[in-house]
Amino acid sequence: MFVFNSQFCEKYIDAIQLINFGFAFHLFKENVGGPCFMAGPSMLPTLDNSGELVIESILPHRLFPNHLGRGELITLISPINPSRIICKRVIGLPGDVVCVDPTGLKAPSTEHVVIPKGHIWVAGDNAAWSTDSRDYGPVSMALVRGRIAARIYPFNRFTVFSRDATYIEQ
Repeated sequence: MFVFNSQFCEKYIDAIQLINFGFAFHLFKENVGGPCFMAGPSMLPTLDNSGELVIESILPHRLFPNHLGRGELITLISPINPSRIICKRVIGLPGDVVCVDPTGLKAPSTEHVVIPKGHIWVAGDNAAWSTDSRDYGPVSMALVRGRIAARIYPFNRFTVFSRDATYIEQ
C-alpha cells in the first residue's frame, strides 16, 4: 500500500502552482501584452541597437485591429522570417499612396504605391539598416501583433510612446 508523505505533497503542490503561474504568465503575455526585449539597428535612434526593454500592448490591437495610426510603433511577425517578431513604424494605411523609398536606396524616390485594403506600409527609423516594406512591400494587417506602449529600460530613457503622429493631408 502506498502512503502519502506530507512533505512530498507540499512539494508537489508547489510545483503545480509554479507550472500554473508559468501558464498564466504565458497566456497573459501572448494575449494581453507584457515586456519584450528589442535589439537591432533598424529602429535607431528611437530604440537603441544594444537592446531595450519595452512594453508590448497586444489586447487593444486584437479588439480593434483597424485602429492603427500613422507613426505608431508596432510589433509584427516578419514577412521574411515568420519565426521572428520585428518592430517597425506604421507609415501608411490602406488606401494611402506612399513613396516606396524616399531615400532612393532601394527604389527610385519617384516610385509610389497604393496600399491595398487589409495592408499597411511599415519602415524602420534607420532606413540604411532596416529591412521593411521597401523590401517586402505592403504588409498584411494579419501579421501585426500589437503596439509598443513604452520603453521601460534603461530607466534613464523611460518613454511612453504616443499614438499622435504628424503628417500632411492632401
